[in-house]
Amino acid sequence: MRFCIKVSVHAFQRVVGVWGETPKVFSGGKMKYSKIKKAAFVDRPNRFVAHVTVDGKEETVHVKNTGRCKELLTPNTTVILEESSNPNRKTKYSLIAVYKGDKLINMDSQSPNAAAFEAVESGIIKEIGKCDYIKREVKYSNSRFDIYYEKGETKGFIEVKGVTLEQDGMTFFPDAPTERGRKHIYELIKAKNEGYEANILFVIQMKGVKSFSPNTKTDPKFAQALTEARNCGVNILAYDCIVTENEMITDSPVDVIL
Repeated sequence: MRFCIKVSVHAFQRVVGVWGETPKVFSGGKMKYSKIKKAAFVDRPNRFVAHVTVDGKEETVHVKNTGRCKELLTPNTTVILEESSNPNRKTKYSLIAVYKGDKLINMDSQSPNAAAFEAVESGIIKEIGKCDYIKREVKYSNSRFDIYYEKGETKGFIEVKGVTLEQDGMTFFPDAPTERGRKHIYELIKAKNEGYEANILFVIQMKGVKSFSPNTKTDPKFAQALTEARNCGVNILAYDCIVTENEMITDSPVDVIL
């Protein structure tokens, strides 16, 4: 059992940040791609690559998501590829999105962090508001949180999680047990107890959903940790995205059901 005890904010010197590699991003919570092609999914021999049929021939492509995604990547499903501008890369294309019926789902595991950063910077996340200072990939205690921000005297952290699992309009995270995800939650509780604002932002990489919930069936420990975090004052947020074949834009809040 973990307890929520309020103490004063530790010195700002504890927060040390480094910039991570930034994908192609434009202002307003938008992730933009170029050189897009449609393909047909064939199979996925491991977490990192897949076989697809593009322009009439089979290609090995990089999958920009190491999650299972079994409910998405099924034979003959239409997927979206981005062609690499690096001629020395082993794979010519990266798989970035997939159609689930008529619904287009972004699968790029880098896009939630990039879109979330721009959304926070632009003031789109209303629960956080407009910040005076914002930085990506900041170390705190034994973790590295995705976003650190300041607004007035307030300092806070945001941990971002991308969501691709959808069933009947309801979305869930994770799609596989995640010990790392639980660690981040408990580190956020610690930060909250030390006086920081603490937020978990689930970026739902699709539009047209009703709600977000932790995937209790797949990872009950993560679901329990998320409930503990809420009870300790950590903000549990979920936002959907407008997804097209060449961009993903952070859009609207989604109901969180724990």
